[in-house]
Amino acid sequence: METFDLAVIGAGPGGYVAAIRAAQSGKKIALIEKGKLGGTCLHVGCIPSKTLLQHSEMIQVIHKANDWGIQTGSMSIDFPKLMDRKNQVIDTLAQGIQYLVKKNQISLFQGIATVTTDRVVTVKDKHFKAQDVILATGSKPFVPSIPGLDQVDYLTTDTFFELRKLPSTLVIIGGGVIAIELAFAMAPLGTSVTVIEVADKILLSEDEDARKIILQRLNRLGVLVVTSAEIKSVTKDSVIVKDIIYPYDQLLVATGRTPNLEIANQLDLQLDDSDRYIAVNDHYETSTKHIYAIGDIVEGYQLAHVASAEGLTAVQAILGEEVLPLDSSSIPRCVYTHPEIASFGLSEHEASESGYQVRTTLTPLSGNGKALAMDETEGFVKIIADTTYGEILGAVIVAPNATELIQELSAVKHAEGTMFELANFVQAHPTVSEAIGESANAFFGLAIHK
Repeated sequence: METFDLAVIGAGPGGYVAAIRAAQSGKKIALIEKGKLGGTCLHVGCIPSKTLLQHSEMIQVIHKANDWGIQTGSMSIDFPKLMDRKNQVIDTLAQGIQYLVKKNQISLFQGIATVTTDRVVTVKDKHFKAQDVILATGSKPFVPSIPGLDQVDYLTTDTFFELRKLPSTLVIIGGGVIAIELAFAMAPLGTSVTVIEVADKILLSEDEDARKIILQRLNRLGVLVVTSAEIKSVTKDSVIVKDIIYPYDQLLVATGRTPNLEIANQLDLQLDDSDRYIAVNDHYETSTKHIYAIGDIVEGYQLAHVASAEGLTAVQAILGEEVLPLDSSSIPRCVYTHPEIASFGLSEHEASESGYQVRTTLTPLSGNGKALAMDETEGFVKIIADTTYGEILGAVIVAPNATELIQELSAVKHAEGTMFELANFVQAHPTVSEAIGESANAFFGLAIHK
């Protein structure tokens, strides 16, 4: 029986990154994937959604240009061509991963894997032994039990990106990050979008001030947002909430994802206190020695960059290197709406509950020169810090390219910098990032433009 140093099951952003890093260290690696290299993120998640969002942002820029005096004439949407471009982006990245797997001499096995407690892996008719195993099996869409839903043809995020015809009316059940991003992607294309959320607010995981701005922007895009919704039933062409009928020609169910625990159940791995995820230690090792778990199957942020970081941490442990536990308080969380939301660390409430002496500074973009020039003044930079030593506890940015801007703040925090260092850092002018410096100086009562 062939033997590998490491078998990685799942070739998403957690699995393939772990496999490559281990191979770079001279280990013999088996990588198993039942679908396509790149996993959910590349094929039905991060990349296709962000590509569609780029299309919709371009349309909004054209409308804005017309308002400014740059007349473009009539505009038409070739939706199949947009989807072809989305596929080109995915194919380019998928080919890149395939090249890296081959370059690093990783043995790729296509198919569904089974694993025994002594780490014998079976894929179709192939059997091999692994000294260590990393489970990176990801997640699948969660579909709630709604009367009539099982009788209709609905989309999930796993099938949404296969559309070839632009929907005239789209109803989205769910008000989380993915649901709201796709509302922003489709409404500017001309689709009439309705978001139906059972909670009392959309984007419950995000900052309250950020939510207000996003809701206002959705309203301006013509997106109907229904919250505290009691969904009575679903028919083949409508969703009925109480006695109100919301018609659709496409229905998207985007109510979160649930981890793929089939192999974990085969191995009888211990689950965490929620009984939803695999229990792991700081090195991502499970209750069974030499078997690790990363990504959506463990508790934490269900984000591609988190899965990659967890995979690298697990490989460090397997290689016997010094392992520093992943610092979740510095990890950026990103929402690709217009404007974007980016955040990390503790909220004001969480910081106070944790016993910190909290001071929060908020600098709106309304007076920022670059934001004014871009006509993108709806947003802010908020920093949550401790008054004792100026420790940065958390931050929220709502702005164009907020997902890029947040890196400055998270890098300072990760390097154990404080509000003192941040306030003394010279920001270029004119830039939106000047609002970061302004917010840092406001912590000391020294903001210039406030």
